Amino acid sequence: MDEPLRVTARVAIPEAELLERFSRSSGAGGQHVNTSDTRVELSFDVERSPSLSPTLRARAVERLAGRLVDGVLTVTASDRRSQRQNRDLARERLAETLRAAVAPPPKPRRPTKPGKGAVQARIDAKKQRGRLKRLRGSVED
Repeated sequence: MDEPLRVTARVAIPEAELLERFSRSSGAGGQHVNTSDTRVELSFDVERSPSLSPTLRARAVERLAGRLVDGVLTVTASDRRSQRQNRDLARERLAETLRAAVAPPPKPRRPTKPGKGAVQARIDAKKQRGRLKRLRGSVED
């Protein structure tokens, strides 16, 4: 392949930093599944990668803490019958996982108050509902 794995516009992982392992896949495929190593495990060492800046590396390690084993992120793909398709799928999954891990944190929420018109409309609606319920009272003879 020799083309880097594009994570974002600024982050690309060279092929040399990715480790692929192949094994037999379960599922559909007939006799082919018993003889071909179509399942793909794609691993990337997040903690020691020179491709990530220190800031992005720290962010990724923090966000992926539950998925890392000794600093290495591993994704698998065995959905397709061919090894080539599973390799492409594993690369997509790794890129998507890393993209979410290195994304900047969301802007903090600024608390707001309802406007005067909204407060008045709410109070008017409550009063109207109260009047409606009062009309349901017992009928006097």
